[in-house]
Amino acid sequence: MLISLIVPSYNEEEAMPLFYKEAARVAAGMEQSHGAEFEFIFVDDGSKDKTLQVARRLHDQDPRVRYVSFSRNFGKEAAIYAGLKAAQGDYVATLDADLQDPPALLPQMLDALLTGDYDC
Repeated sequence: MLISLIVPSYNEEEAMPLFYKEAARVAAGMEQSHGAEFEFIFVDDGSKDKTLQVARRLHDQDPRVRYVSFSRNFGKEAAIYAGLKAAQGDYVATLDADLQDPPALLPQMLDALLTGDYDC
């Protein structure tokens, strides 16, 4: 099973490496516990800092990292939409680069989906 993490990013050059480190840690654990593979899709929403360069560097270090780059700021919703269009996963999660949405909750979320133990 492939899980796509979509990370809309606007001026997140400092947060992205921290996010990636934590998400990669969680992904390694879920590979063992759930047999899950991951892709990380960073969507640079027209950042004025070095967000795009950081995404490129992470891609060079890890082929699971992909990125989309906007020519200007279109907003978080457009970034999420672009990430959804690019995602190839069986499951998709959108997470903020600033770790406001902790990747550590992903195993619980996946367990709820797999067991059907959730309210809809």
